[in-house]
Amino acid sequence: MSTPDAPRSLAEALRASDDATLVALLRSRPDLVSPVPNDLTQLATRAGTRASVVRALERLDRFAQQVAEALAVASDPASYEELAHLLAPAPGEAVDRALTTLRRQALVWGAEDRLRLVRTARELLAPTPQRPSPTGLGPTVAEATAGMSPGRVQSVVAAAGLASTHDAVSAVESLTALFTDQERMSHLLDGAPADSVEVLSRLVWGPPYGQVTADPAPHLRWLLDRGLLLPTAPGTVVLPREAALHLRGGRAHRVLEPAPPAVEAAREHRPQVVDATAAGQAYTALATVEELLKDWDEGGPAVLRAGGLSVRDLKRTAAALDVAEPQAAFWVELAYAAGLLAADGEADERYAATPAYDSWQELPAAERWARLASAWYEATRTPGLVGGRDSKDRTLSALGPGLDRSAAPEVRHRVLALLAALPEGAAPAEESVLDRLRWERPSGGGASELRARLARWTLSEAELLGVTGRGALSAHGRVLLAADHGQPSAAQDATSAAERAAAGAEAARRLAPLLPEPLDHVLLQADLTAVAPGPLKRPLADALAVLADVESKGGATVYRFTPGSVRRALDAGQSASDLHAFLAAHSRTPVPQPLAYLIDDVARRHGHLRVGAASAYVRCDDEGVLDEILADKRAQGLRLRRLAGTVLAAQADPGTLLEGLRAMGFAPAAESAEGDVLITRAHSHRTPPRTAPEPVPDGPPLPDATLIGAAVRAIRAGDLASTAPRKEAPAATGELPRTTSAETLATMQAAVLTGETLWIGYVNAEGAASQRVIAPVRVEGGFVTAYDHTADEVRTYPLHRVTGVAELADD
Repeated sequence: MSTPDAPRSLAEALRASDDATLVALLRSRPDLVSPVPNDLTQLATRAGTRASVVRALERLDRFAQQVAEALAVASDPASYEELAHLLAPAPGEAVDRALTTLRRQALVWGAEDRLRLVRTARELLAPTPQRPSPTGLGPTVAEATAGMSPGRVQSVVAAAGLASTHDAVSAVESLTALFTDQERMSHLLDGAPADSVEVLSRLVWGPPYGQVTADPAPHLRWLLDRGLLLPTAPGTVVLPREAALHLRGGRAHRVLEPAPPAVEAAREHRPQVVDATAAGQAYTALATVEELLKDWDEGGPAVLRAGGLSVRDLKRTAAALDVAEPQAAFWVELAYAAGLLAADGEADERYAATPAYDSWQELPAAERWARLASAWYEATRTPGLVGGRDSKDRTLSALGPGLDRSAAPEVRHRVLALLAALPEGAAPAEESVLDRLRWERPSGGGASELRARLARWTLSEAELLGVTGRGALSAHGRVLLAADHGQPSAAQDATSAAERAAAGAEAARRLAPLLPEPLDHVLLQADLTAVAPGPLKRPLADALAVLADVESKGGATVYRFTPGSVRRALDAGQSASDLHAFLAAHSRTPVPQPLAYLIDDVARRHGHLRVGAASAYVRCDDEGVLDEILADKRAQGLRLRRLAGTVLAAQADPGTLLEGLRAMGFAPAAESAEGDVLITRAHSHRTPPRTAPEPVPDGPPLPDATLIGAAVRAIRAGDLASTAPRKEAPAATGELPRTTSAETLATMQAAVLTGETLWIGYVNAEGAASQRVIAPVRVEGGFVTAYDHTADEVRTYPLHRVTGVAELADD
């Protein structure tokens, strides 16, 4: 027997709980706090809605779900002993832990002798012909016989060897008592034909439904006559729950999973090796992002009409970065998530670097990596989906819509937390990580498959980015978990931006000693190449990128000098002497003679021809050179004609004329209207200031501790206002008190003198009515100043907006 003061509803159970319990409920189910419920009755009602219960059930771990499933097929209410019997042989500690989780989420309430699963959860988990129970159990005898005639029920009772009863209800109770009595049930089954026992063995663990013909075989007839198979529809029978539980030995589940599967270490490495490998990957990640944005420096690919990169542009980007297309999509999305890349918003919209990219480049390498890693850690955009199809069978493109998956950050956090739980230097077996995630969130169907894919992508992306090395979590990657303590987002308060920034700064500090120091020199070789044995300081790298072309990348970068690259430097305003001095200052080897000859030769011919706007013209002091140009068949497309001995006019624009003459082997220089040589520099195209894309939250945003505390106080105060006994109760439940203005003023003034608490009705400026419990402090000038228990603060209310006032009962 339960105690007389046992709660009769979830609202009463919540009312009897302490504030810590309500805080835990609102933290685990944030959808309940938006908007804040008026009182505990409304909170309980909202906690029992279908959408909220489905969301809560999906977030349970596997064993907590199994406990809920067992309660759904147990008596209502059920005792702890009955539940433990259904969950045998699970350890009692595991059952207690799961019950605590269910209570904390308001899915279970009541004392241990009267455990109740909320009605919506019971309906969701209860078996039906269209949706069998997860336990594989069918309906009870009472539910299965609800549509049978009394005569048929009596015949079943008689065939089972039971005495006939005076009505169908008592007959069903008698049959139920038989099926739940182990001794009598065993005696009944001992006389069953072998084929009948075989049928029961096929149905016992589910699904419990089977098909029979209009004239069933004798072994089926034996089961039907004794109620071991009950008809539910024409041609369909079911094994009743009580009989199935007897055959199972009282167990609700065939396989219980009370403990999470362990994450196994597949390989072990020395932590120093892991950190060094991860640092190398981090350096490569920085170089790849810089190369990507440098390639798009003068304006990147066009934005598709529907948004995103075209397949052709993604292939070109992959070829430029010398990576596979999925990896190219990852780097593009990473730069976008970090706010370094965006669409420029112009009429002919293209992708380009943002102004934030320029400031990012000025940071030390370790801090640049921390920015990228933090953006990846929190991003909901999922590059692994690129190339797939959306719900409308449209291709998902990089930087396009449809790539956000709100579960991505939670899965990413959890995977790294599982890696952090392993010994340092240990790389996990991928399948063991997936098995653990399935146990922690066993939602079926597409959601489960998506989480598995997100976990695989997390492991591969972490390796690309340098968060892990050789599959094991690095020291600087481990620091990224410090901001959320390795817990999934839904299990903790929202992590502040300051905490994330602190974690990123600490990760950068750990990584910095492992990254190579930038060099201020190269090694010039006689074959017109320069070898950079490591990363170069930015001014040197930028200048060398103009003077030479990158031939190969890797641990050492090889640059090649060509006439075109030297001319590019001369076009940028450098002179031959400037180039000689630059190479001599930054080369650890003497400047090779072939390279010095190349620079002098290109410089001697550079600007010998001058191109200006006529549409365009060419002028040269050497008339023979102009004669040579006019005689060249390749110049026909330029449509040149001689204006004077040293000047040719063209109908092509200056840019086309420059390219045409360079293709013919000349080294022309552009000049201004004043006759000065124009210096051409690469134009860095930037977007207007852009912010990084905001992650898409997984459901309602997680409230912080301050909001939850305020919500609990408001709910308690509202509950006090709605349940406190009043000396003058309203005529109808929920009706605002009604008093005259004079009565209201007199009651308020008296309460100021006596310190009494009042119950008032109040209508705000928007016309919204509410009930409040206040303790008046001062009444003057048409206003009452009072401590509002509902809002837990002192407020001032206009008296003309108070509909009425009532005193609270003394008790």
